[in-house]
Amino acid sequence: MSQLFTPYRIRGLELRNRVFVSPMCQYSSPNGIPTDWHLTHLGSRAVGGAALVFTEATAVSPEGRISPDDAGIWSDAHQAAWSRIAHFVREEGAAPGMQLAHAGRKASTAAPWFGGKPVGLKDGGWPPIGPSPIPFDAGYPAPREMTLADIDRVVGEFVAAARRCLAAGFQVIELHSAHGYLLHEFLSPLSNRRTDDYGGSLANRMRFTVRVARALREVWPQELPLFVRLSVTDWAEGGWDLPQSIELSRALQAAGVDLIDCSSGALVPGVRIPSTPGYQVPFAEAIRREAGIATGAVGLITEPAQAEQIVATGQADAVLLARETLRDPYWPLHAAKALGAKVAAPRQYGRAWQT
Repeated sequence: MSQLFTPYRIRGLELRNRVFVSPMCQYSSPNGIPTDWHLTHLGSRAVGGAALVFTEATAVSPEGRISPDDAGIWSDAHQAAWSRIAHFVREEGAAPGMQLAHAGRKASTAAPWFGGKPVGLKDGGWPPIGPSPIPFDAGYPAPREMTLADIDRVVGEFVAAARRCLAAGFQVIELHSAHGYLLHEFLSPLSNRRTDDYGGSLANRMRFTVRVARALREVWPQELPLFVRLSVTDWAEGGWDLPQSIELSRALQAAGVDLIDCSSGALVPGVRIPSTPGYQVPFAEAIRREAGIATGAVGLITEPAQAEQIVATGQADAVLLARETLRDPYWPLHAAKALGAKVAAPRQYGRAWQT
C-alpha cells in the first residue's frame, strides 16, 4: 500500500495524500493582484490530485514584494481576488495554502525574464529594508537597517495578512523564512550584524522568526496548520546551518508551528550547492528526528518511487514538488497509477484514468 497516497491529518485538517505543490513565484500580479493566470495555474494542480496547493511567496506589504509584479495580500482587493482561487482549489478536493513573505534586502528585483536585477526608483522600484545595511550582491543597494518600530510594523503586517488569508478561505499558511528573504536575513550571521535583541546570539537572531510565528498562531485558528519554510543551510562558511535550524525548529514547535518545509540556500550568491536528486531530504529527516516536528522534503523530487521512499521510510511526512508540477500538473495522478494506489480523478476526466 502506497504511503505517499495515504491521507495526512494535521491539526483539524485532513489532506488526501502527502503530495504538496510548493510555492513558486509567477511574477504576474499587477499591483500584487492575482489574475486568471493564478486561477488556472493553481486550480490545475488541485485538479491534478495534489493534496495541498500553495500560492507563490505572497507579500504582506508593497515593499515586501520581490518584484513589482509579485503577488500580495495587503488589501481588501487582494483578499477578494484570492478568495475565488482558494474556493476553486477547495472545490477540487485540495487544501489551498498561502505562503506569507517579505523579501527584505532582495526586494525591488526584476522578474527573471527581465534580467532579475535590482529595479531602480525611477523604474518603479523602492528602497529595500533588512536587519543590517549589507547588500545581497554587487550592484544591489544596501537595505535600510530596520528599527525596532519597523520590526513591530512588519509583525503587524504578517498578522493582518494571516487574517486576510482566513477570510479568503485558505486552510494553511506558511511563513517564508528561507531563500535569503527578510526573516532568513535575520537568522544568518552573514546578513545580520545587529547588536540589539535581534542580532548576535542564536536566540537573538531567531527572535524575529519565532515572534512572527507566535503572532500568526495567535490569530490563525487552532484547528488549521501553520508551516514555516526554512533554508536549513546557507551552504556558506559562518552562515546559517543545520544545527541552528534544529534549534529554531524546536522553538517554532513551541510557538505552535506544525511542519517545517526544509529547503536551503539563496542567502548569498556564488555558493556551491550539490543539486542532486533529493539533495535536501537529509535536512528534513534530521529536523524531523532531532526536533520532533513534522517536516516536508523539497528539491529535485521527480519520480514516484523516490517520493514514496521518502515518506515510507520516515525521512519526511510529505513531499513538496515545484518544477515537476510545472512540467506535469497531473503528477500526483500519474504517480498514484505508477505506485498502484487507487485515487479518484476528477469525474470530468474519469474516462482518461479508467484504464
